[in-house]
Amino acid sequence: MFVLFEEAGKYLGGRVLSEAEASAQVELDTGKRLKVKGANIVLRFEKPAPAELIAEARTLAATLDLDLAWEFAPEGEFAFAELATEYFQANPSLVQQAAALFALFEAPHYFRRAGKGRFKKAPAEIIQQALAAIEKKKQVLAQIAEWAAQLVAGECPAPVREQLYKILFKPDKNAPEYKAVVEASRTAQRAPLELLERAGAIDSAYQFHWKRFLFENFPKGTAFPAGLAAPAVADDLPRADRVEAFSIDDSQTTEIDDALSVQGLGSGTVTVGVHIAAPGLAFAPGSPLDQVARARMSTVYMPGHKITMLPDAVVQTYTLLEGADRPAVSLYARFDEGTLELQGTETKIERVPIVANLRHDRLDGVITQAWLEDASVSSADTPEVVNTLRARLSFLFRLAKQLKAQREVVRGKPENFNRPDYNFRLVGNESEPEGSEQVQISTRQRGAPLDLIVSEAMILANSGWGAWLGELGVPGLYRSQASMAPGVKVRMGTRSLPHAGLGVKSYAWSTSPLRRYTDLVNQWQIIAAARHGKTAALAAPFKPKDADLFSILSGFDAAYSTYNAYQGGMERFWTLKYLQQQGIGELTATVIKDIPNGALVRADTLPLVFPVAGQQERGAHLRVKLGEIDEIALDVHGTVIERLDAPADEAAALDQTGDDDEEDVAGPIAIAVDLSESETGTENAPA
Repeated sequence: MFVLFEEAGKYLGGRVLSEAEASAQVELDTGKRLKVKGANIVLRFEKPAPAELIAEARTLAATLDLDLAWEFAPEGEFAFAELATEYFQANPSLVQQAAALFALFEAPHYFRRAGKGRFKKAPAEIIQQALAAIEKKKQVLAQIAEWAAQLVAGECPAPVREQLYKILFKPDKNAPEYKAVVEASRTAQRAPLELLERAGAIDSAYQFHWKRFLFENFPKGTAFPAGLAAPAVADDLPRADRVEAFSIDDSQTTEIDDALSVQGLGSGTVTVGVHIAAPGLAFAPGSPLDQVARARMSTVYMPGHKITMLPDAVVQTYTLLEGADRPAVSLYARFDEGTLELQGTETKIERVPIVANLRHDRLDGVITQAWLEDASVSSADTPEVVNTLRARLSFLFRLAKQLKAQREVVRGKPENFNRPDYNFRLVGNESEPEGSEQVQISTRQRGAPLDLIVSEAMILANSGWGAWLGELGVPGLYRSQASMAPGVKVRMGTRSLPHAGLGVKSYAWSTSPLRRYTDLVNQWQIIAAARHGKTAALAAPFKPKDADLFSILSGFDAAYSTYNAYQGGMERFWTLKYLQQQGIGELTATVIKDIPNGALVRADTLPLVFPVAGQQERGAHLRVKLGEIDEIALDVHGTVIERLDAPADEAAALDQTGDDDEEDVAGPIAIAVDLSESETGTENAPA
C-alpha cells in the first residue's frame, strides 16, 4: 500500500512498511524511511506508484481555474476531496483528488488551511488584495530582470544610477535596484563596482569619492540650517592695550584661531601671549550653533575645498582677522629673557588687537633661520609689517628652539622632520572642485622657522591649559600617549595624562575652537577656570564623569578619523591625477614596509605610498615603473627597474626611513557589496 502524506509543509508519497494505531512506517522512493503520524496521511492507494501519482496530479493541478474552484468550493470548512467532487466529477479519480489537494495547498490567497487536508475559502476582498500583490511582485521581478540585463549589456538604468551609493555602501537588500545589481553581478561574473563602472554608472572618479563621502557623512547635504546668526559676546571685555598680536597661517586659512604677541623685549622678562579666538564666549553648550558644531565635530579639509564646522558668517565674526580687536582667550607666559626659563603663566579673557595676518606660504622664503638669527641679513622683498615684527619673531624662534629641545629631553629622542609637507593647489578651481582641474603640488619642509614658532606656541598653550584644568579638577578632552614604545598609540580621554610623543605632562587640544569641536569644549572649560578659579569644577559646563563629555569624545574620535581618512584619500586622488597630467611613468622611492609578495614604497618627491612586486630590503632606494592608475580604487602598482643604493645594514635602513614609517598611510580603497539575498609629529600641524 502507498500513502500520500504531509511532512514539514510538503506532500510526499511512499510505501507503507508497517502500521500502528496512530502512525505508520513509510519508505520513500529514495530509500529513506519515516515515521508518519496517522493524522498526516491524506490518501491511501494501491496504484499508481507515488512518484507517478504526484507528477500527474501536479500537472493537472496547474490547469485548475482557481476563480472557478473558489466559486464551486463549499462554504465553511471542507476537505480537498469535496472540492474534487464539485470541480471534476461525482466520483473523482485518485489523480483528481490529489490535484485538488495540491491546488488548494498552493493557493493560500484563495483558500486558507483549516487542518490536514482541510481548507476554507478566503474572503473575496482578501483575494483581490492578494492578487494585486502577486501581480505587483511579478512586475517587480520583470523589472529586476530587465535592469539586470541592461547592466550586463553595459547600460546603467536611471533608477540604479540614482541609488548608486546606497546600493554600494548602505544597501536595502529588498530594493529592486539592489537585486538587479546582484543578479547582474552573478550573471556577468564581475564585482558590483566593476560592473557599475563598465555600465557607465560612474561619470567621474572625483565625484564618486565626493558623493560617497557626502552620502556616508552628510546625507542631508553640507548647507547649514537657515537663520543661524553669530551672537555677539555679551560680556564687556577689557582691551589688551599693550598687545599687538599677529597670526601665522596659510593663505587659504579663513578660520584664524590663534595669534601671538611678545611684550617686554630688552626688559629682562618677556611675556609671550598665545591668543585664541573665543566663540565659546558667544554661545553655550546646547545652543543652535553648538548643535551644528557638535553634529560636524570638525572642519573637513581636502585639496581645493573644505566643509567648515561653523557657518562662514559665524567664522568671520570670531576669526582673528587683522585690523580689529577680537574676543580671545589668552595665555600669557613669562620667560627670563636670557635663560628662557618659564617664570609663570596667566589666562585672561579679553579683546585683543590683531595687527597682522602673516601667511607662511608667502614668507617662508623671507623669514629664514638666518634672517631670524642674524640682524645683518636683510631682503628687499620683506614686507614692512614683517620688518616691524622682526625682533619679536626672532625671540619667538629662539624660544621655540628651546621649548622643542626641552620636550625632546623628555621624549627621549629628537623629533624627526625628514619628510616635507605637501601642499595642493587646483588651478581653475574657484569653489568646489570637479575633478578635472590642473593640480600643482609643492613642498614645505616640516620644522621651518614659522612652522616651528606656531607649533611650539600651540603646544605651550595646549599643555599649559591642560595641566591647569587638571589641577583645578575641571575635566577636559585630552590626548595622551603612555610611552614611545612601538604600538603605543595616541588616545583621547577626559583625564590629564602625559603625552610621551610630544614630551609634555598634559595635552588638551584648545587652540582651534573654530575648526575642532574638542577645542571648543575645552575652551568652555578654560573660560570657567579663568572666571571661577578653584571653584571652576562647580561652574564649568561639563562636570567630572559627565556622560555627555564621554559621548563627545567618542563622536569626535570617530568623525575626526573619518575626515582625516577622506582628506588622505583625496590627496592621493590628486597625486594620481598629477602623475597622469605630468605624464610621469617612473619614480624613485624608498621601501618602508614588507607586504605579502612585495613591499610598500614611498615616493621621494610626492605624497604617495604604493606597492611594488617582489621582496625588497627595508630602506632600499629604488627606481620604479608605474602601472595603470585606478582612480576609483585609488590604486597604482609599481615594478622595480633598479636599485639605486648599495644594501644597507638594518640600523642604517631604519635611520633612512625615519621613526614614523609605521604610521597609517592613505592607500587603495576596498568596496565590497554583500551579495546574499537577505599622531606623533602631526598634533600641531598648521591648519
